[in-house]
Amino acid sequence: MMNKNMIRVIYGDDPKAMIMELLNKIKPEEEIDKDMLIGIKPNLVVAKPSGSGATTTPELAAGIVEYLQSKGCKRIAIMEGSWVGDRTSAAFKVCGYEEISRRYNVPLIDLQRDKYSGYDADGVRINVCDSVMKVGYLINMPVLKGHCQTSMTCALKNMKGCIPDSEKRRFHTMGLHRPIAHLSKIIRQDLIIVDGLNGDLNFEEGGNPVRMNRLIAGKDPVLTDSYVAQLMGYDIDEIPYITIAEKIGVGSTDLSNADIQELNRDSSVSTPLPSRRVQQLAKYISADSACSACYGSLVYALERLDEKGLLGRLKSKLYIGQSYRNISCDGIGIGSCTGRFDSHIAGCPPKARDIVEFLESVCR
Repeated sequence: MMNKNMIRVIYGDDPKAMIMELLNKIKPEEEIDKDMLIGIKPNLVVAKPSGSGATTTPELAAGIVEYLQSKGCKRIAIMEGSWVGDRTSAAFKVCGYEEISRRYNVPLIDLQRDKYSGYDADGVRINVCDSVMKVGYLINMPVLKGHCQTSMTCALKNMKGCIPDSEKRRFHTMGLHRPIAHLSKIIRQDLIIVDGLNGDLNFEEGGNPVRMNRLIAGKDPVLTDSYVAQLMGYDIDEIPYITIAEKIGVGSTDLSNADIQELNRDSSVSTPLPSRRVQQLAKYISADSACSACYGSLVYALERLDEKGLLGRLKSKLYIGQSYRNISCDGIGIGSCTGRFDSHIAGCPPKARDIVEFLESVCR
């Protein structure tokens, strides 16, 4: 059973096998009363398949339902409210959740059509959908991806799907970061399973997917988002809603004292998806048998480097992949496989934040 200080990571390219192995390790059933209502909250912000990098992989949700039912849990519901302008009912269908509902006899709750009530969160009044507040155990399933306004979206921001459309509009007038942080004072996340298989590089609605080939489990949304921020190449203080959430007592950003365990290593060879932005960044990379998790970290790092205006200063390509193992080279290596390069950063895989810092030193 996990505690709030734990983060568990598993790598791979088989969603169903990965989620089953992860759940068998963390054993969420040990803290669940079998008679309580379990709510599963994916990210179905738009009606697009998970391959777009926008939405939660349906095999992951199916795996969680199947696992919980095998442990005797009978009251399970999948709930979501898509963004303003899209219909949740369409997202349930296009994203594969209607099939999950039929196969496992699990209801789908459209939060766009739900009633709501107001709650106070440290001086911020927020309306929250009633069905969410009836849940006894909430499993949050965000996608690891970028966002055009908040830089990233993960555990904390995924709770925005639990409020009515009128409140979503108001969040934008409030600047997003403060209300996002305060919302998680109202809604307790009991378990977080981050879909880091194929998240978008920059946009909540998908279009530039990056294969990261990992799932991340946590219980503290602040700690989980802090970990994800560094995977995407950000300093924690670059994402204001994370630090605000810590200040009001939602959770901790202290990764240095967190219990972080990687359950395996990624062995799947990267095949970059054909989005235009990822192809542009791939021009700076010489990859040969690179693992997807490592390659994905590098793509995020290059995007951050470009935002800083430093990408054009790279003098040579960046080498990454298992084929460079035990090869000496005067180029710039990424990951432990390039350990014999004159200039390289270790890690299997390295975090994008560490790659950014390393490349900043190279570019200066």
